[in-house]
This record gives sequence, C-alpha cells and structure tokens, in this order.
Amino acid sequence: MSEQAINAGPAADAAGTAEILTADLYDERGEQLQSVSVQFQSVGGRTRFHGPVRTIHSVEDNALVKAVTAEPGDGAVLVIDGEGSLRTALMGGNIAQAAADNGWAGVIVHGAIRDRSEMARLPLGIKALGSNPKKSAKEGAGEVDAVVTIDGVVFRPGAMVFCDEDGILVER
Repeated sequence: MSEQAINAGPAADAAGTAEILTADLYDERGEQLQSVSVQFQSVGGRTRFHGPVRTIHSVEDNALVKAVTAEPGDGAVLVIDGEGSLRTALMGGNIAQAAADNGWAGVIVHGAIRDRSEMARLPLGIKALGSNPKKSAKEGAGEVDAVVTIDGVVFRPGAMVFCDEDGILVER
C-alpha cells in the first residue's frame, strides 16, 4: 500500500471503503497507530472501512446515536462508547439504515446492537461487541464528540480510524 493511499484519508474516498488493510497499515506506520485488542464482531455489510472519528459516550441510551446518525456523516466513523454494556442495544436496523443513508463510513459500538440480519445487508461497516434484542433508553444521556477510551485506546474526534477483518487501528 502506498504512503499516498494511507495519507489520502477521506478526501480520496469519502465513503471510507477503500481497501486499506490494517496489518499492512500497521507494518508501515507502527507506533503511530493504536491497536484495539478487544475482539469486536463485524456485523455490517462492509468489513473494511475507515474515516475520521466522531464519538458518542452513552451507556444504555441511544437517543444521541439516533440524532447523530441522522446528520451527514461525510465518510466519518462513529465510535459509540457504551462502556461495554450488553444489557441493551445502542443501535438497531433503523439507526444503521439512517447512518448508511447519510454517508457514514461505519460505526464501532463498544456495546450491543440489535437487528443483525438487517445490518448485514447495509453498505455500512459496523463493529460491535455483541447483540441484544432489548431496546435502550431514549433520554439523551451522554456526550457527543468527547474523547473516549476503549481498551486503553484513545479515540479523538478527527483522528483517522481503520477497520477490517483483523481489527481496529486508530491514529495516536
């Protein structure tokens, strides 16, 4: 993979779907990248995606997720820190469809999702810890575009994140 392709980011591929392999990227950039060791499941229709980070920190409440995915994504990857809770789903098929329709490259959910079969058919990268059919609260609790930490890895809004079958890398 060329350095130009790695550094081109969202300008080269606003949909965040170019073939960037995390193993090759790590070989080229090494410690410039952080690697998430948590084993997220790929549940979306795209297994390879990348883009600038947007974040939500919200536990068991998806009102902010619904609001943010209704906005233009411009090829970004939404990182939702649900603190690993699997008690309720932070995203379902309707919200995932909105994210796909609004140009998000992907979503990383540090928590549960639901409607897996719907998500698998969408042109959207989705990684999650697991699934639970139970709906979440809709009170709007949480914070948008805050720095979040998952597995000791820091996700800053605007940093590039890269996802594929091997895992998740994010710029330091």
